[in-house]
Amino acid sequence: MRVLMITCEWPSTMSPNSGIFVARQVESLRQAGVDIDIFHFRGAKSPRNYMRAWRGAQHRLSHGGYDVVHAQWGQSALLTFPKRLPLVVTFRGSDLNGDFGKNGRLTASGRVLRVLSRWMADRADQIIVVSKRLASRIPGLPYHVIPSGLDLDLFHPMPLEEARSRLGLPIGKPLILFAADPSNPLKRYALAKAAVALLSPRREAELVIASGVPHVLMPCYMNACDALLVTSINEGSPNVVKEALACNLPVVSVDVGDVQQRIGPVKGCVLCGDDSPETIASGLERILHTRGRVDGRRAVLDLDERALAERTIAVYKEAIRGSGKWV
Repeated sequence: MRVLMITCEWPSTMSPNSGIFVARQVESLRQAGVDIDIFHFRGAKSPRNYMRAWRGAQHRLSHGGYDVVHAQWGQSALLTFPKRLPLVVTFRGSDLNGDFGKNGRLTASGRVLRVLSRWMADRADQIIVVSKRLASRIPGLPYHVIPSGLDLDLFHPMPLEEARSRLGLPIGKPLILFAADPSNPLKRYALAKAAVALLSPRREAELVIASGVPHVLMPCYMNACDALLVTSINEGSPNVVKEALACNLPVVSVDVGDVQQRIGPVKGCVLCGDDSPETIASGLERILHTRGRVDGRRAVLDLDERALAERTIAVYKEAIRGSGKWV
């Protein structure tokens, strides 16, 4: 089976963490025997960039001898039209949900992205969503739920003192991890900061920002902190939550994406009833009262990349069979 994967995010020298979960999926698919090529581009909301990428993708599709094309994110699927091969599209959240501005509202370009992604979903041969909640954006269409997998060898528990020593963080102080870019309005850093400011002064809790750090260091941050805080407006299936659970780090989160499904069964995590700073602060207080770890790793063992690769291959085969070809 030959597959062309088209993605608008991929690790590079300038952005080594961009699309790292896509690269991890590709590696697992290759290990499972899939002959897979990558076409990656940077759209940056530029029609010129998309036109240039469309020409390149069409050339590859015409001459590559592929059996199926797999687009990561709805906007990447645009490069496959006019469609000549079975098309699988993975929707990851920002495509079907759209982009949000600093005021917390859907932007004009975000509305366009929503419409475009729905249009792509209507024309895909097979649809993958990273969470069941995301499928509400494509009512009436069949889909497969396949979340991003985890590198369970990289993300694992380690002693808190050891992790803090590696990062030069204070040993005794309660630390709360915000593992996102504070300038990204989708992540609502101001809300996280406001919630932490409401914590009891005697705790002297500190908000630790891990943005743009090497991916291999993220397990250190997760093992060094007392809780992961997620305050996003929306998500598909946030990898940071699953990675935190793999490290047995308690999670305090607003109800976005598949977070409820992930942390609900894990005693010691908190799903906030609303997104007010007071409610989030209350959840953090509960975690910091004990400053313990959770049995989260057991809850994410099913996200091993090898098992998810087999499920993705099964979707490829469905798409190919639907086109009249057999593998």
